[in-house]
Amino acid sequence: MTGDARGPSQSRFDAIIETADRLWRRGEHFVAGNLVWNRVHRAVSYLRSALWVVPFLSILLVFAIGPALLMLDRWLAWRIAGLELTGARSLYETVITITLSFLVFTFSSLLVAIQVASGQLTPRIIATLLLRDNVVRYSVGLFVFTLIFSVMALDRLEGTVHDIVTLVSGGLGLASMAAFLFLIDYAARLLRPISVLSRVGDMGVAVIVSVYPNRVGDEPDVAVPWQPPADVPRRIVRFAGASEIVVAVDLPTLVREARRRRGIIECVPQVGDFVADGEPLFVLYGTATAIDDAHVQVAVAYGRERTMEQDPMFALRILVDIGLKALSAAINDPTTAVLALDQIHRLLREVGLRQLRDEAIRDRRGQVRVILRTPNWEDFVHVACTEIASYGAGNVQVARRLRALFDNLIATLPPHRHAPLEQEARRLQCMLERLYPIPEDLALASVPDLQGLGGSSGSRKPI
Repeated sequence: MTGDARGPSQSRFDAIIETADRLWRRGEHFVAGNLVWNRVHRAVSYLRSALWVVPFLSILLVFAIGPALLMLDRWLAWRIAGLELTGARSLYETVITITLSFLVFTFSSLLVAIQVASGQLTPRIIATLLLRDNVVRYSVGLFVFTLIFSVMALDRLEGTVHDIVTLVSGGLGLASMAAFLFLIDYAARLLRPISVLSRVGDMGVAVIVSVYPNRVGDEPDVAVPWQPPADVPRRIVRFAGASEIVVAVDLPTLVREARRRRGIIECVPQVGDFVADGEPLFVLYGTATAIDDAHVQVAVAYGRERTMEQDPMFALRILVDIGLKALSAAINDPTTAVLALDQIHRLLREVGLRQLRDEAIRDRRGQVRVILRTPNWEDFVHVACTEIASYGAGNVQVARRLRALFDNLIATLPPHRHAPLEQEARRLQCMLERLYPIPEDLALASVPDLQGLGGSSGSRKPI
């Protein structure tokens, strides 16, 4: 038997599936490239750093769970708790009182913590660490859930005690007490300099690995500055709007648009740069000049301050700021500066072992489509070491820790990473010779020491 054995219903079904698939692809392309990505990115970033989101969701959860538990209690008609109306009312009122007290104390403590962290460390950790901390967010969410649930249970307490609701309210009260005690201990540990520095270091390592996924070899980075093609039409797309900072770039969308037009898109600012109204945002080359401005402008997300999402330099910036604040005359805490140098050392080593990305982004066929500049190795070394060496060379702890940082990285990183480190080491030595006129003091400050002062690094060699 020849011909199509399928019936007409099967053919219609296949046509419907094909049409739906085609519409889905068109919708996906529209969402990815038409005025959506940067707004979604901004909204997601805001929700991740907003403290009110989890408590608000917990209120909605109460309105969903509360009536369901009440119906379940009426259906089962259990008598487990054994409480009368007076006892149930006292339980609800007690839970309401303690959770309200927990909320007031938590928010008061959080305001104090923000002030202390801004003054002693750096204000850049408020949105980066404190407001994004899930322990604080979910603890507040638990308190709000317990409070609203108990208020609703008390309001619906009539002539009958609902045992399941009573047990849940009592359990939530106990859970809130345990969470509050844990939160006090957690907050005290969270605000310690070593905790903040370690978390910034962890976040810095994560973003470095995401931006530079490939490990470096013994050969130098092959990245070379990109030169725009000569005698090719070009068009500048300028930024329009309130002046902000570039926090992320949607590379897949830019590559897709450039490949579709068979041209090249150059991003003028790099992630972390400040852009003002009217400044160049993109340069379109070749046939990419036909791309509508809106299709490339929405591929850049902006914010009022830098974030670590695509900015590997920002973690070093925070660590250096904490070290500089610790070295200020108002605080005078060189040990915290040494702890900051520990994490700076860690991040520099991680960057030094990564293949720094070429600024030319290619499509699957190897054609250059997007130009996005990222920091080079010299930029990382200068941000990490120049300022803290200038402010901290006069302190023996910081000078010795910097010396250990340079010696260790020179001994462990590939040879093509050595030149900027050796330059910073010579600069540090010149400052030490100027700051320590007494030979004994100069000799003491010149010893490499991973502990700053008191270690034995000066007598052992890196392995």
